[in-house]
Amino acid sequence: MTADLERRLARAREAFGEEHSETLAAMLDLAEAWWGEGRLGAARRLEESVVAVRRRHLGAAHPDTLKALGKLAVTLGTQGDLAGARAFQEEIVAGMRARHGERHRDTLRALNNLGGTMVAQGDLAGARGLLESVVAMLCDLAGAADPDALAAMGNLAGVLWQEGEREEAYALQ
Repeated sequence: MTADLERRLARAREAFGEEHSETLAAMLDLAEAWWGEGRLGAARRLEESVVAVRRRHLGAAHPDTLKALGKLAVTLGTQGDLAGARAFQEEIVAGMRARHGERHRDTLRALNNLGGTMVAQGDLAGARGLLESVVAMLCDLAGAADPDALAAMGNLAGVLWQEGEREEAYALQ
């Protein structure tokens, strides 16, 4: 499969050039495959290239730029660069807020992801406040059984558990 994606990328580069949307899509697909193989460094380099081109051509708040930035943030976090991942997630949140507003599902998902990184960094108090507001907004918008609300509740329960509030964590779970 990876070899097929590498050939697809080579064909796209030859046919369209390095900065064409088809080439960038092929780069992200290959990066995802490499990520799955544990080749995080190689995946990161492709993701960084895609982010740079999309920022230049589409702007920082374009959905395609934010999507690529999200993939890069996950890679950075997995590599242990939590500060880099958080910075990109904060950029994603800002872009989502500018594009959709505070209470849009995509903004709330981005905030939930940021909360998870904050937890990984040990910023439990910051993450708790953020996740409490995300849970409240998602429950208000879509109900407590909504998959995004449940994911945010799970993250918040993890924070409560780490803070020693076991009964609250159990109740939320």
